[in-house]
Amino acid sequence: MAIAQKYLAAHFNRPGHDIVDYKVYAIAGDGCLMEGISSEAASLAGHLQIDNLIYFYDDNHISIEGSTQLAFTEDRAKRFEAYGWFVQKVDDGNDLAAIDAAIRAAQAEHGRPSIIMVHTHIGYGSPNKHDTAEAHGSPLGVEEVKLTKPKSWMAARACIPGTGRSPRAFPPSARKGAEAEAAWQAKLAAYRQAFLNSRRNGIATRVVN
Repeated sequence: MAIAQKYLAAHFNRPGHDIVDYKVYAIAGDGCLMEGISSEAASLAGHLQIDNLIYFYDDNHISIEGSTQLAFTEDRAKRFEAYGWFVQKVDDGNDLAAIDAAIRAAQAEHGRPSIIMVHTHIGYGSPNKHDTAEAHGSPLGVEEVKLTKPKSWMAARACIPGTGRSPRAFPPSARKGAEAEAAWQAKLAAYRQAFLNSRRNGIATRVVN
């Protein structure tokens, strides 16, 4: 997908008219990075300098069999650095400010794909299955859900502005989305006017002549 975006940008963009200009985001877990094909793809992305690609690595050190220490002990940061990626680490998956800063740095990076290694806790909030393989491969169970919900809900209220109080926090997000879409439509209209219409007129003139 990231390579396709680069192709479309090279084919359609013109000076002052970057109508194809977006990032491709992916979420990867420990199991994803264990797969051989992920290494091949990451190596190619680094080689081609696909800087519109941003990985979020959910680094929780747990696989369905148990701790990743059972079979996956390499230094993943060094591996991606060797591939030519821009590597960042966020020590706390609940630190939204740190994650936001890492995203902005990745978006500003040129010439390298990015991976943001975020240390998280599987089964977060579960009193008995937090950081265990049981939270990976099986349901928490009725009783554990009852114990987990209060803590998870309080964490959500702390992280999401307006949660549980008022829907007013959401109309601003909708407005920003509409404004972004309107700005892109304006860019597309300018592109059509500058290139597509003139091209059609040129073709029509040649046909008439």
